[in-house]
Amino acid sequence: MSEIFKPRRSALYMPGSNARALEKAKTLDVDCLLLDLEDAVAPDAKETARQQIVTAVSEGGYGEREVVIRINGLDTVWGDDDLKAAVKANPDAILVPKVNGPADLQKVAHLLSMHGASSSIQLWAMMETPEAMLNAGAICACGRDPEVRLSCFVMGTNDLAKETRARLVPGRAVMMPWLMTCVAAARVGGIDILDGVYNAFQDAEGFAAECAQGAEMGMDGKTLIHPKQIGSCHTAFSPTEDEVTWARKINEIFDLPENASKGAIQVDGKMVERLHADMGKRVIAIADAIAARS
Repeated sequence: MSEIFKPRRSALYMPGSNARALEKAKTLDVDCLLLDLEDAVAPDAKETARQQIVTAVSEGGYGEREVVIRINGLDTVWGDDDLKAAVKANPDAILVPKVNGPADLQKVAHLLSMHGASSSIQLWAMMETPEAMLNAGAICACGRDPEVRLSCFVMGTNDLAKETRARLVPGRAVMMPWLMTCVAAARVGGIDILDGVYNAFQDAEGFAAECAQGAEMGMDGKTLIHPKQIGSCHTAFSPTEDEVTWARKINEIFDLPENASKGAIQVDGKMVERLHADMGKRVIAIADAIAARS
């Protein structure tokens, strides 16, 4: 496949106000680091957090981990300075909070250009408001616009629960319509989507179950609040050895000259269509990307 996959199985929030945590992040087996200037940072620590994140990201040392800075909203007193600082630090992406519609992302993208941001910096969007749920289809269109740079949705389930008054209950039945709407929108926009956090980080069993649920829904990974969640998250969002073996097998068979014109073939007593081979190519690409990162 020509598409290059980045493993985004795990995305760990790290408060920018905690210099020790920013340093420790360089040693964690995590795919993405969400260096936070927003919810995890108290108002009186915002400026310190901003300076520490700029220093940490500029100095590097995060290896293959995708480094993302979550700024405060542009409607806050910190937002503009956060964005300028993020541009200076040159992370892989900037996470925009409380995106309500495409105009929010278009404004940030315009400011990135004005500030001379590197073309490599992508935008990620927090999907955490009722308006965002209603506008998911319009927001995802930004994923098809290279000027906007959108490459990932991040579900903000805590804020969504707060704003809608929906209860966060085991199984997340009340959240399911919104979660699946955003999964569908992400696929239309050609972008990734990460599931929301699981607050009870000491509840290993409940966390593993929610990871499995997110993977079943088609999420690409999950946001985390504690390093101890990384292992279970990777288990849920990584292809199994059997899945990779099967994917390679059916692709090898479809690649045989005698099968070049066939839309379906029989493999091990199963009828397999070419679309299954295409799905298998993605499994292989993800597995190879994970292996290359190890």
